[in-house]
Formats: sequence, structure tokens, C-alpha cells
Amino acid sequence: MNTPRKVVLVTTVFGVALTGALAKSAYGSASSSDAPQSTPTKTPVAGPDRPANVPDGYVITPFGYFHPSCVQSLAKGERLMADGRLQHVNGSVQEKAGVCNYPHFTRSGISSSASEAKTPPEINGWLENANVTTNSGTRSYGALIATWRVPPQPRANDGQVLYYFPGLEDIQDTQSILQPVLGWYWGQWTLASWNCCINGIITNSPAVNVSPGDLVYGSITSTCPPGTLSCPTWNVLSVDLSTGESTTLSNTPSDGQTFNWAFEGVLEAYYVVACDDFPRDRRLTFENVVLFNENLRPVFDPQWSGGADSTATPSCGYRVKSSAHSVTLDF
Repeated sequence: MNTPRKVVLVTTVFGVALTGALAKSAYGSASSSDAPQSTPTKTPVAGPDRPANVPDGYVITPFGYFHPSCVQSLAKGERLMADGRLQHVNGSVQEKAGVCNYPHFTRSGISSSASEAKTPPEINGWLENANVTTNSGTRSYGALIATWRVPPQPRANDGQVLYYFPGLEDIQDTQSILQPVLGWYWGQWTLASWNCCINGIITNSPAVNVSPGDLVYGSITSTCPPGTLSCPTWNVLSVDLSTGESTTLSNTPSDGQTFNWAFEGVLEAYYVVACDDFPRDRRLTFENVVLFNENLRPVFDPQWSGGADSTATPSCGYRVKSSAHSVTLDF
């Protein structure tokens, strides 16, 4: 029997991912996360156009507005432990886990609260996404992988912040998300892996600068044996396959989450005042998207559901076109 080429590629890539050498073995070019271009992520500061109740000095993240003390960017070789403490390169461990003592806010300026934590992500500033759930409390996802191209630069620079990513989340308790994120701000495309939010703290890996046209790879993989419903630690890998540079969160904790909500592709935007604030080709496609169940077997026909905010201003033709293994976001 002839095995489809895509299935062979997916199985090979994911098998290598589980050994911790995904991109290097599968593509022959990726380097470790201590590449020279990997630097601590510099999160953009919210400007004067932020919502009125967001305090001065807050920063913009893929999860909304946070006080800068609540965002920790790992240095190369550092690791976030399951209890929220940092393990440094020399093996020493932070005495106490960081705790966020400030409220955070959604894109629209809504303050964090227990009730708001379970609000669907579109309310939190996501313009477009395709998602699927297991629709079961006894099933979850064990991995998600995807590739996409870094888009051209936007025609205008109005201080906008753009984030594109796939991700895994817990639909019963949407306080945490793991995601490899392509971001644009300050005139530069960057790539980093993110984990939000133990004790209200966001953690990200060192950022890698990427260029328009580069092929990007992202993966979120369980570190547990097949069949584990809720794995305590995960690997989030972000790779620029065109240059070989990579950045990762290794064994990053899930904070008790059961990842039963998957996102094939998401666009989140801040401070967009004109359609020219988006990339010039006005679309981005996530390809070779493969979702794995808790048994680490590919879900070959996930029923992705696409959604776009048709009321967003400016109106830039937001549209989601999704299939089993790819999704195109038009903006």
C-alpha cells in the first residue's frame, strides 16, 4: 500500500520532535536555542492609544496588556519549572516563583477577573482564528505542529503590534495557552515561544529576528507518554527553517491544564488604524498543520471552525478559510 507523502512527512517530523531534535533532523538546518541571534524578548510598551483604563507603562503581549513585572523573558539556557520558579544556566533555582501583583487587561481594556478568564478569545482581541475542541472531558490533544511564511512588511507603521500563531488551550479553564508566536512591532518580525500564565506571569523564550519570506515552523508537544490526558510539562519550539535559528521553551509547565482546545491559526492585532497596517499581501497561510490526540496519533480530519470579527474597525475584509491541514487568514 502506498502511504500518502504528507502522512510520511508528518509522522517523520513528529517522531523527531519527540526526541527533542525536530528541526535539525527533519530539515537539516536548525540550531539550538542559544543561537547568536536569540536575545531576550523585548515586549512593546503600550502607547498613548491604549484603552483609557490601562495604566501607563504596561506592555503588549499575545495575551493582552500586562505590567512589565509580570512578563519574564528567559535567557538562553534558562528553564521555567513546574512550580513557576526559574532554573538558571548554572543549575541554581530561583528561591521563590514570581507572582504578578498587578491586574492585566484585554485588548479592549477589560480588567482580568475570574469570570472574564472563561470568555472566548475573540473578545480578548483576536481578529481571526480557526479552532477545534475534543468535545469530551476524557480526551485531549498531545501536540500541534505547523509551518508558515513570514509575510512582507506592512505598508504603514502606525505603532501597530501584530501576532500570528497556532496554540493549545483548555476550553474548560482558559487561563493558560501555549504558542509559538510570530510577532511584528517596531518595524521587525520576531519569533518566540510563549507560556501564559502561572501565578499571572507570562514567560517567553529568547526572541529570534526573522525576515519576510522566511519559512517558519512551530510545534507544541507533550513530554508525557502516549495516553496522558493532562501532561504537566510541554515543549514549545519555534524555528526559522530558512536560517536555522530556533528558540524554545523546554519542559514548560501546563499549570494543571488539559489541552482540549486547539487553534490552527490566529491573528491578534493592536493599534491597527488602517488596512495598510497589515502585511502588504493581506493574508497569511498556516500549512502542514497537524493535530495529535492524547495518544500522540495524528487527527487526520479535525473539524476546524473558523471565525473572524466582522465588526472590527477598520474593516479590512477579515476572512478565514480552513481545511484539515491548512488555514488562510485574510486581512
